[in-house]
Amino acid sequence: MAAASICRNLRQRVIPSKRIPHSSLISTSAPAFSTLPLRDQEEISRSTWSKLFLFIPGAITFGLGSWQIFRRQDKIKLLDYRQSRLANEPLKANEIVASTQSTDSLEFRKVQCKGVFDEKKSIYVGPRSRSISGVTENGYYVITPLIPVPGDPESIQSPILVNRGWVPRSWRDKALNSLEDEPQNSSTPTSTEESPTTSWWRFGSVKRKDLEVERVPSVIPVEVIGVIRGSEKPSNFVPSNDPNAAQWFYVDVPALADACGLPERTLYIEEINEHVNPRSPYPIQKDHNMLIQTSRMPQDHLNYVLTWYTLSAAVTIMAIQRVKPRRSRR
Repeated sequence: MAAASICRNLRQRVIPSKRIPHSSLISTSAPAFSTLPLRDQEEISRSTWSKLFLFIPGAITFGLGSWQIFRRQDKIKLLDYRQSRLANEPLKANEIVASTQSTDSLEFRKVQCKGVFDEKKSIYVGPRSRSISGVTENGYYVITPLIPVPGDPESIQSPILVNRGWVPRSWRDKALNSLEDEPQNSSTPTSTEESPTTSWWRFGSVKRKDLEVERVPSVIPVEVIGVIRGSEKPSNFVPSNDPNAAQWFYVDVPALADACGLPERTLYIEEINEHVNPRSPYPIQKDHNMLIQTSRMPQDHLNYVLTWYTLSAAVTIMAIQRVKPRRSRR
C-alpha cells in the first residue's frame, strides 16, 4: 500500500507534456513549391532544364550511331546487288540500243560490243588520283566514242561512249600533243606536179604513192567488254564542267555525248580488264572489286557506329556526374 501511494504521488507531480499541433508540424517543414517566392521558383525551373540539356548531346550521338547501323545494312544490300548483276552473262550492245528499255535499269550489267575507237574525240575527266605501288599519282579517265565498223554486221550499229580507264597526266599530255601535231603533218604536200616529158619521174612517183598507200594503217576493230554505268553525282566541292574549255571534272553522260556529237541518250559503259595487254599498261581499267566499291564501305559505317556510341556514352556519363548531388564534407 505504501508503494502504491508513492507512485500515485509521483504521477501527480510530473508535468504533463505538451502535444504539438499538426498545423505547427506542417509550418516547420520545408515550404511547398507553390508557396516559394517567384524568384526561387524560376531558379529551380532553370536548374531542372539545364540538367535535362546535359543529356541532349548523348541522345543525339546515340541517334547518329543507330542511323549508321541502318546505313551499313543498306550498303551491304547495295554491294550484293551489284555483285549479282556483274555475275550475269554479258549482253549484246545492239540489243540494248535497239530496245526501248531505260539504261538506268540495266546499270552494272555487263555488255559486249565491237567497234573502232575514235581517238580524235577522246575526252579526259579528272583529275583522279590512283595509288600505284604505294605511290599516289594524279591522272584522268579517258572516255572515247566507239563507232561502228562499216560492213561488219557483228559490230555496234550506233556509237557508244566507253570509259577506257585511268591514265597518268603525262600520258594524257602526250596524246593531246600528238593530236595537235597530226593536222600539220597531214597538211604537208605529198606530191608535186611533174612535167609530161619526165615520164620516168612520173613512174617513180607512182611507185612512191603506192608505198604511201600501203603504209596507211588499216582500221582495226576492237572487242570491248564493259559495264553499263550512268552519270556521276558530284559533291558540292567539285567544280562544274566547262565543255568550251575542255575541262571535265565529273562524268555527265548527256554533256559528254553532246561534246562528241552523239545523241543525248548514248549508252555509256566502263571497260573492265578482262584481257590485260602487258605491252600497253595504259589505260588501266577497273576490276570487279573496284566497280562495286562506293565512297563509304560497310566497314566505314561500322567505324562510325563505334565512334558515335563511344561519344554518346562519354557525354552521358559526364552529364550524370554533373547532376549527381555532391556529398557535403563534415
